[in-house]
Amino acid sequence: MSAFEFGVGLFPTEPLQQIIHLAKVTEELGYSHIWVGDSHLIWREAYVNMAAIALNTTRVKLGTGVTNPLTRHPSVVGSAYATLEEYAPGRMIVGIGLGDSSVETMGMKPAKLSFFENTVQQMRDLIDGKEVQLESGKIHVLHPSKRKIPIYVAASGPKMLELSGRIADGIIVLVGIADDYIAHAKERIAAGAKSAGRKPEDIRLVLWVPCAVSDNAPAKDAVKAHVARVVAHPLPYVLDPQEQKVLADIRKTYDYYHHMSQAANHAEVIPDWLVDKFAIAGTAAECRAQIERIKKTGIQQIAIIPYSTPGGSREETIRGFAKAMS
Repeated sequence: MSAFEFGVGLFPTEPLQQIIHLAKVTEELGYSHIWVGDSHLIWREAYVNMAAIALNTTRVKLGTGVTNPLTRHPSVVGSAYATLEEYAPGRMIVGIGLGDSSVETMGMKPAKLSFFENTVQQMRDLIDGKEVQLESGKIHVLHPSKRKIPIYVAASGPKMLELSGRIADGIIVLVGIADDYIAHAKERIAAGAKSAGRKPEDIRLVLWVPCAVSDNAPAKDAVKAHVARVVAHPLPYVLDPQEQKVLADIRKTYDYYHHMSQAANHAEVIPDWLVDKFAIAGTAAECRAQIERIKKTGIQQIAIIPYSTPGGSREETIRGFAKAMS
């Protein structure tokens, strides 16, 4: 198993030139992965950003964080990744989930598990140059990838975690950062893996973590909007009564057009004690302690979603976390 890794999730809320700058900084600081958010109505286009990042970096691995099979037909995803892999061989990862803000802002609902499983297999086959049978007929990609492109599935609920354990090369785990939360997720992943005759240890686990780092400004408020979304996901454990009350408040206020926006109303209902269970937020020393603890859980990568503290920037958090991880 390779060394512990660190990634950065870049949701392209800013113009492309700024995303390119953040990607360059991320690579220079030694992060191994960049995950680009895909929600086409509220963020800049993911695949354009990925191409631009690939053109402006040389080492860091790139994946969608995450795409989906509803607003992105499997043939489109397959062609896009085969093309990106052609330019940056060995650096591409398909990151995919059921669909969150990308489908909710369209008035749609996330994909059903059976549909998701089928379309992931179609994507894998198309990328590999195989023929795929659709209702409309047989299709194939004329420019398949020469290398295997791994598929990482984003999962939070018990059924999705088990499905990921059956089919995914890696799993983007969205369950919070507490030891028992991670343990519950790993149990479901292991159950899925074993049902498919796979070894759980062969599946890479990426812990998706909202993050803010500052030695001079309060950091917890910066991540509360993201924490709200994680708490509202299906989870592989039962929230305690205090957490259930917060969840009820989140559901009353959540607005997908302000998905993960720091100024969103749903951030206001998140107490500080809940942040500690779902995010890494604080001083560099506090973040370092969280990293060391998470390393012992069996996770292989921490991927931070950087948020800016008052008077700070996302770049400051990327740099601050890099100090904490060294």
